[in-house]
Amino acid sequence: MASQKQAFILLSVLFFFNSLLFSGADDVYYEFILQEAEFTKLCSTKTVLTVNGSFPGTEIRVRRDDSVYVNVHNQGRFAVSIDWEGVEDSIDGANELIQPGRNFTYEIELDDEIGTLWWHARSAWARATVHGAFVILPAAGEEYPFPAPTSDLTIILGEWFRQELTEGVVPGQADAYTINGHLGETYGCNDTSYELQVDYQGLYLLRLINAVANETMVFSIAQHSITIVGRDASYARRSFSTSLTLAPGQTLDVLLSANQNVGQYYITARPSSGRLNTTGIIHYTTSTGPLI
Repeated sequence: MASQKQAFILLSVLFFFNSLLFSGADDVYYEFILQEAEFTKLCSTKTVLTVNGSFPGTEIRVRRDDSVYVNVHNQGRFAVSIDWEGVEDSIDGANELIQPGRNFTYEIELDDEIGTLWWHARSAWARATVHGAFVILPAAGEEYPFPAPTSDLTIILGEWFRQELTEGVVPGQADAYTINGHLGETYGCNDTSYELQVDYQGLYLLRLINAVANETMVFSIAQHSITIVGRDASYARRSFSTSLTLAPGQTLDVLLSANQNVGQYYITARPSSGRLNTTGIIHYTTSTGPLI
């Protein structure tokens, strides 16, 4: 009887360690440096607050069930905190301001989230440029509940203000809109366009994020249909559309099949108010044809 009990305990211990070994969950570490940087858009140069000097900021890319540690160093002039949009579990210290010259490490435990979330500065003035994607891939050994994509790409719809935004400044109506930080050719200031290169018959998982604070955004790709497969970090029943409407802060995971005639096609993002828009380009890699 004793030997059976010992064998049961031994098997239980082995099962526990095997589950840890094959779960694939990891501790993942990121360093965010909040710092000011100069950007030239809309025919003028201004200073904005960024993460690691980029706009949009650094993308976090992890797997389901991972533990994520983000050490934020504030080298800016004003206190800032980061909001982890859509993370289910509470985060210790999430409401605490990180003072200039100080740092704070956010500890984020992922559970059922799968797909696309995002992070952003909590303050309205900083949120316009301090934001980025938070991508949660399937756990090791898991597969997508839809055809495996050729590639996985993030598209963040943002906004740009001519005025310099600092503490105490409440942003008004945006002066322009961006796709992954690019204004495109709409505004006549030689601003660059976001370009997405695709291979004919490739299948692309696009992770769309509406980082525009107070505008519903409409997104479309000329002559291409899009299949919705997820929203706000959960899988969704597949549906098809030629244009997508994203509420402020919403994320969508969609499949794009590059099945049109080889060429170049416009990507368009505009607020539902229709006041302004921005464009990008889908470029088939074997194409030198005109824009469609």
